[in-house]
Amino acid sequence: MTSFLRSTGLATALISIATLQGAAGQQTQQQPQQPQQQPAPPPDQTPQPPIFRTGINYVRVDVIVTENKSGNSVADLKPGDFDVLEDGKPQTIDTFKLIRLDGGLVEATKEPVRQIRTDYDEESEAARDDVRLFAIFLDDYHVRRGTSLSVRNPLSRFLDTQIGPTDMIGVMYPLESTSSVRMTRNHDAVMKAMQQFQGRKYDYTPRNEFEERYANYPTEIVEKIRNQVSLSAIKSLVVHMGSLKEGRKSLILVSEGFTNALPPQMRNPNAQLPGYGNPNAFNPGAGANDPNEDRYQFFANMDLESDLREVYDAANKNNVSIYAVDPRGLPGFEFDINENVGSFQVDSQYLNSTMNTLRELAENTDGRAIVNRNDLDVGMKQIIRDSSAYYLIGYNSSQAPTDGKFHEIKVRVKRPGIQVRARKGYWALTPDDAKRATAPPKADVPKPVEAAISAATARPSRASVVRSWIGTSRGENGKTRVTFVWEPLPRLPGDRAAAGDEPSQVSLMALAGDGSPSFRGRVPEAPASPIRTPQRVSFDVPPGKLQLRISVQGTGSQVLDSELREITIPDLTAAQTMLGTPEVFRGRTAPELQKLKSDPNAIPTAIREFNRSDRVVIRVPAYGPGGTTPTLSVHLLNRTGQPMNEVPATPSPTPGVQQIELPIAGLAAGEYVVEIRATGDGGEAKELVGFRVMG
Repeated sequence: MTSFLRSTGLATALISIATLQGAAGQQTQQQPQQPQQQPAPPPDQTPQPPIFRTGINYVRVDVIVTENKSGNSVADLKPGDFDVLEDGKPQTIDTFKLIRLDGGLVEATKEPVRQIRTDYDEESEAARDDVRLFAIFLDDYHVRRGTSLSVRNPLSRFLDTQIGPTDMIGVMYPLESTSSVRMTRNHDAVMKAMQQFQGRKYDYTPRNEFEERYANYPTEIVEKIRNQVSLSAIKSLVVHMGSLKEGRKSLILVSEGFTNALPPQMRNPNAQLPGYGNPNAFNPGAGANDPNEDRYQFFANMDLESDLREVYDAANKNNVSIYAVDPRGLPGFEFDINENVGSFQVDSQYLNSTMNTLRELAENTDGRAIVNRNDLDVGMKQIIRDSSAYYLIGYNSSQAPTDGKFHEIKVRVKRPGIQVRARKGYWALTPDDAKRATAPPKADVPKPVEAAISAATARPSRASVVRSWIGTSRGENGKTRVTFVWEPLPRLPGDRAAAGDEPSQVSLMALAGDGSPSFRGRVPEAPASPIRTPQRVSFDVPPGKLQLRISVQGTGSQVLDSELREITIPDLTAAQTMLGTPEVFRGRTAPELQKLKSDPNAIPTAIREFNRSDRVVIRVPAYGPGGTTPTLSVHLLNRTGQPMNEVPATPSPTPGVQQIELPIAGLAAGEYVVEIRATGDGGEAKELVGFRVMG
């Protein structure tokens, strides 16, 4: 239940608003200027070349071979049946294997399915060759409300019947960042995210601060911004998937397609005032048989073609196949009757144009366009077929390129009546990349440091509504005090809380190893609406195994989220040097920081992601034998575990507890670890606290 930022596709679209604002000003004098400072450009999100597993010249190709008529996979081919060409030159196949995967639906796994809780879990499990990786992009900007509601059932059936227990799947919306996307095996969380899908195509009502910036621009400009938001988010998701797995990956794009053009009836000077100032708003025949309209569509969509090319280039670099699913099924029209586009010719042109953008993304990424069909289930089953049986072919490039350029791959099979699909090519390493790839390996990051960073960067799924933290310290009568803190997660852009959908209370039950209850309570005791600040409860339990059952309740008394967590409670009464769990406090201002430092009852935060303007203090209890106080030594480490500098520790208002003020303002963006080491007559104890500094 903790969330931290990794990368975002939204930032690219934010920057583009400035350019489109200028275009809006040129198109109409009725649009008032609303100058405002734009965000700084995002970090370079250029997709990285694929990783070659056996030397820098080794190329891996996933080849899908199916029968033309049935679509069934062909599983009896041999290496001699294949011809592989790179830039037109034949290559010698070095490795050949038929991969069959079922997601754990048929064959029982030899070991329990590993749950995905942290970044480390996500990365290590997704990288396995026997794991299928899927993502669903729900493009609410380009899906009408009605079709978004109707597509929920096919998506739910796909999840229930096609996705297996070992498969990993994530869900993303246009205004989300990849930091909120968890490739997970938690089907309930994925289902909840899909059930929130509600299309907004041609609905320009702003729902967040970002959309309010351009809400009053012409509808054409709003559509261009929406295209850039969606396509940059898809590109970001593709890069994220590529960072998790080298092999084949499938991205399911639920969208009705893209266009930068609109018919004359919908080119309103202000998107919030339909028809106002538009002379063609109530002329159904406007644009029919008009060659100027053809030229307008052509030039308006030139930039869109470039944006689409960037997406499928990124997909090819990261070995991601895009399966474009048109939720309209077999559509008859592009526009509704209220949009007043009376010409069938104009409507048909726009319908074909948007559908072709879906075909373009699919065909250029070795995917499929599931369009013009009312039975979406059949098409979506083919997604699973493609991911379940394919040939894994590897060869060492005879050209051994290190030019950083794209090199085309073609795969042919010497058998009639079949269809062959494979990645279009690969991007070769640059000379610098090749030098780094062949350099001696760097020392491994220490496991405790890796675990601290992983815990700090763990992200929730879209279904999560709170983040939590659990700490231990000495209790009374030889017991250990457990402190549970929770706070609500901020709403993602575009989300609006439904009635009763905001967290107001957490029910907590603690069970000892023998199943006997150690604690039962609610935090806070009486439900509050809405909760904006961290909430805390503490209770004493004997050392040993403890099971926590956590249930988050909304303002409408319904259960919003639940979790079962098993932890081991340490014995902090032993006659040796020991440390309790470090508590982290965040202040927004200097006065707030001073108040936190002087308040022994301040509530810690579960957040481990900070801006440079934040003031951060860590408070840690230290115990020595016979009531002695150990000496603390605190060092700031970089993400590889190397010490950077020493940080002083000072007494806190609570006896036996030390405070550490972190120098956040002077740190570059990235992950860090605070190493707290206590030494005394009872030996040595150490605790690590990971955190991230945002740029």
